[in-house]
Amino acid sequence: MTASPNTTPVLATAGRPVPPIRRSTLLAEPWTTNPLARAWQALRRPFSARLRQAHAARHDVIPPDTQGNWRRAGLWRRGILLLMVIAQSALATVFMVQTLPYHGGHWLEVVVLAFFVLLFAWVSVGFWTAIAGFLLLLRGHDRYSVSAAPPSAQTAATPLPRDGRTALVMPIANEDVARVFAGLRATYESVQRTGEQDHFDLYILSDSADPDIATAELCAWRALVDAVGGEGRIFYRRRRRRVKRKSGNIDDFCRRWGANYRYMVVLDADSVMTGQSLVSLVRMMEYHPGAGIIQSPPRAIGRDTFYARVQQFATRVYGPLFTAGLHFWQLGESHYWGHNAIIRLAPFMRHCALAPLPGRGSLSGEILSHDFVEAALMRRAGWAVWIAYDLPGSYEELPPNLLDELKRDRRWCQGNLMNFRLFFVRGLHPVHRVVFLTGMMSYMSAPLWFTFLMLSTALLAVQTLLPVTYFTQPHQLVPTWPQWHPDRALALFAATSLLLFLPKLLAVVRLWPRRSRGYGGAILLTVSMLLEVLFSMLLAPVRMMFHTKFVNAAFLGWKVVWKSPPREDSQTTWGEAIRRHGVQTLFAAAWGVAVYLLNPTLLAWMSPIIGSLLLAVPVSVYSSRLSLGRACKRQGLFLIPEEIHAPVELRATRRYTRQPARMSAFAEALEDPVVLPLLTEAAPSFHRDTPLQQRSRERRLKALQQGVAQLDDRQRLAVLDNGRLLREWHERRYRSEAVPAMP
Repeated sequence: MTASPNTTPVLATAGRPVPPIRRSTLLAEPWTTNPLARAWQALRRPFSARLRQAHAARHDVIPPDTQGNWRRAGLWRRGILLLMVIAQSALATVFMVQTLPYHGGHWLEVVVLAFFVLLFAWVSVGFWTAIAGFLLLLRGHDRYSVSAAPPSAQTAATPLPRDGRTALVMPIANEDVARVFAGLRATYESVQRTGEQDHFDLYILSDSADPDIATAELCAWRALVDAVGGEGRIFYRRRRRRVKRKSGNIDDFCRRWGANYRYMVVLDADSVMTGQSLVSLVRMMEYHPGAGIIQSPPRAIGRDTFYARVQQFATRVYGPLFTAGLHFWQLGESHYWGHNAIIRLAPFMRHCALAPLPGRGSLSGEILSHDFVEAALMRRAGWAVWIAYDLPGSYEELPPNLLDELKRDRRWCQGNLMNFRLFFVRGLHPVHRVVFLTGMMSYMSAPLWFTFLMLSTALLAVQTLLPVTYFTQPHQLVPTWPQWHPDRALALFAATSLLLFLPKLLAVVRLWPRRSRGYGGAILLTVSMLLEVLFSMLLAPVRMMFHTKFVNAAFLGWKVVWKSPPREDSQTTWGEAIRRHGVQTLFAAAWGVAVYLLNPTLLAWMSPIIGSLLLAVPVSVYSSRLSLGRACKRQGLFLIPEEIHAPVELRATRRYTRQPARMSAFAEALEDPVVLPLLTEAAPSFHRDTPLQQRSRERRLKALQQGVAQLDDRQRLAVLDNGRLLREWHERRYRSEAVPAMP
């Protein structure tokens, strides 16, 4: 990318990074999270005004459902789920009461029982969800499935509608540029192979604040357009005002270009989708005009560390049961996971703009887990939200090690706790209120388990150190004799373990007959499942401690650091593991000594938890090792079908990642007459040039002439964000130089 002498400067690029703007309006309704405040506001408005406002805000003309009366089926299914969870939890509580020495007569036992009921019910919900998914997959068909359309609506010969254009939208922020654009190229080429590429446009929406990464993104965009012939179909935009993170970037796209499209497919930076899966999502939307969001089930792929391979195996083997189970209970009131999903843009733009949560503190402000909230708002407006649990061809990547996964969980924990504040917001469907509750419980269960274990230890201390209490109630005439029933405790432990283990066994049994070859065969599949169970048991107490810390941090107002996860197989060092797990190890050692001094017999019961915490440092380090993961792969352990018969799109992604397009850093780009025009076209130009802006631009031009090294990152970003400055720099720097063609 060097200039040839004795020619005139050329500033025009082969194509603009963005299409012409067609503006739309997004209005976010302020949240009223306090039900008492909402009731007071309602009393102050006339009844007729409330009716008009509710009708105008919430009711679209929604086409009728094509699946039949799925709402009635959903009520029956959820009622059955509730009855089974209540019955199972009640039976377990009776066993727990009989296990305790005073059978619930001591106040500390009552507290322990309260925590036990909550936690067992949480485990029971997961168990019955997996069982429902197993039965659904075993049957192979659900009449209410969103993909249950006539063959004529799903065949490749059926053309997509001319006016049903779809935008593929990928928000990114300081990502691995080579990996992001390799996945995009593989996805777009797959769309081209379907012959439906004229119905899809691709948008890369950048919030990158690193000037070198931002410059490399623009070079990679131009190379992608040239490689696939995507002129006028593939666009790139980097925001100057980076607010609300991913949801703000989506909002910005909707305001500028949302009116040009009927649908939008949101992709993550690590997403890869086949063209056939994208075309199928569009056909499902066309066949189900009452659907607002259809979520595909992303499959985890692409990692080689031991930790990631185990997680990929687990999500690939067990995940379909839970995804199908969620569909079975939720039907058209399902989850939306924020990526690899198709969205009907008109209702999304009208109803799903997000206002910040009111108040102060860490649980207020910009909504972090926006996907659950957007699904709830879409359903509140009357549009269905579905999971296409049986749709193949959707892929994502997982964190490469435990510590990187926990960094992601820190953000998710904060977001789910914030979302629970919306539990009492007006008009939400009960299922989505439960989604907010389960999202909170997925992290609150950790401090509940921790408190339950601490209370159990305290109960042991009371029984050991204090005199036996025979009269536990006021005015009690007959003494209560404490009784210990280790056989019942063992039975309760076995029953709880069965609830956790049986879904995994059923998932493997489902694959044994015909599909086990994709996992290395029936024997290796079973061995991998057993090893995964042991590894999960080692990690469960560690996750419990971290999630407990995250919940406390959220309530105490600790700041969340928002950083893009690594897109490569990073490994954990011993120093980092000791820093992150050291306190847990010391706590576990003190806890084990205390239990041993109180009752050496009970230490055997607590050893799985205490031992896991003691081993946290070496487990975290060795599980992040690439060598261990690749050794397991050579032995046929933790295999997934995409590794044995890799789809074309995944092979292409790996190939393009290893051979990325030529990219320039910021300093190189300002000296390159090929890349500099790209920067100029991508940067906004102010309509008015105030005297203050002129003086600022002159100062930066002088600094550039003295050397780019003198500018810090903030100043470099300011240069990238000023198209007029870049244009003047180009004219001064290359007044007598030409611009060769982009290689």
